[in-house]
This record gives sequence, C-alpha cells and structure tokens, in this order.
Amino acid sequence: MEKYKIKVKGIVQHDDKYLIVKRWYDDRIEEPYQWEFLDGQVVFGESPDKAVVRAVADMTGIDAYIGKIMYTWSFMLGDVCSIGLAYLMITANDDIVLSEDLIEYKWVTKEEIKEYITNPHVLEDIEKSLADEL
Repeated sequence: MEKYKIKVKGIVQHDDKYLIVKRWYDDRIEEPYQWEFLDGQVVFGESPDKAVVRAVADMTGIDAYIGKIMYTWSFMLGDVCSIGLAYLMITANDDIVLSEDLIEYKWVTKEEIKEYITNPHVLEDIEKSLADEL
C-alpha cells in the first residue's frame, strides 16, 4: 500500500522581511530548537492553498495571502513519501501571536536568513527559487 503526506510551507513576507519561527524538535539531537519557516500538513479533502493559509493563521494569528508557489520538495521516511509545496505568503500585519508549539519568532532580511535556517536543502531551494524575490 502506498502512503503519501502532503506538506505545505509558508514563507511569510512583510515589507522587505521574512518570518522565521523557532520550534523544539527533540532533546536527543545536537540542536533541539531550530529556526524555520512555517509549515503544516494538508488534511484529507483540503487543497494545499487552503492548508498553507490555515497553517499560517493557526501558528501566528495573522492573515496572509498566497503570492506564488516558490518550490517543491519530497522525502521518504520509512514507507511514507512526503511531498511538499513552499509558498511565498504576503501579509500587511507583523503583529504575531505564536501557537503553543512555537518558541520564538523573528522578522529577518534576505541576508539574515542564512544565519538562522541551517538545513542545507532548504537553503539551496531558497537560493534557487527566491533569488529574484528575496
């Protein structure tokens, strides 16, 4: 039986800055708290577009609209294939109310993103897809 998960990532932009959040992953890894963009999972019957808008609102309390799809990705974990879509999200509101599973947030410039996001695959995708945007 094939198993798939569809994931969405919201790269939220306000003026010339981008929202990153700090999340706890696991005390057994070297850096249990990591900076990242907002992400979520598409629930059955939901479109990816609606899922990313919902995820951003649920995690930050802000309304954002989709600018465009920035890049896609996929990975296998056991027998589950996760497929993801990263969206550029635009908001006029920079007043954040974090959900309980997020520790901290920052608005960063294009140049500052590399100081916080450490996943080389995400950085590579961002460099390729956001060169004109960021």
